[in-house]
Amino acid sequence: MPRALDILIATIALVVLSPFLLVAAAAIKLGSRGPVFYRQRRIGRGERSFEMLKLRTMVQGSDPVGVGTVVTRADLRVTRAGRFLRRTSLDEVPNLVNVLRGEMAIVGPRPTIAAQVDDYTPFQRRRHEVLPGITGWAQVQGRAGIPWAERIELDVWYVEHRSLALDARILARTAWLVVSGQGLAPD
Repeated sequence: MPRALDILIATIALVVLSPFLLVAAAAIKLGSRGPVFYRQRRIGRGERSFEMLKLRTMVQGSDPVGVGTVVTRADLRVTRAGRFLRRTSLDEVPNLVNVLRGEMAIVGPRPTIAAQVDDYTPFQRRRHEVLPGITGWAQVQGRAGIPWAERIELDVWYVEHRSLALDARILARTAWLVVSGQGLAPD
């Protein structure tokens, strides 16, 4: 997707979703101690590090436990507001700021943490040839329900086949998954 289109979509989405962000921020603050936003170093295009923003969905201090740990629907670390935010994927809305900064795109492989990248093969590192995305081919193929190695293969497939038509298909499928709630977290 052209960068100008990413900027346009991110800007419109942030304006439209800003009332939701205010309500979500209040729910996060009222439901648990800690900041509204969760910040984590992720690896993006060219294997450069950046700070990814999300709405905080877990209790304060869960980060060291959660890195690389699968978060299930019944995970006790997830706050009440966090369950809703995760189920609807609305915790990812602050990623739009990363899009505006040029660190992410609307569509692309999801950014990963450095510890995961350290174990990549040269083939798997190809996923870093493009900007990471808020949504991507692997996410619409099963999200958290497919094994990590398969997700990386799907990401590399996307890198090799990306096009505006494929991005439109991914966005349509993402909208359906968010509305239906399918494949958001392992059971």
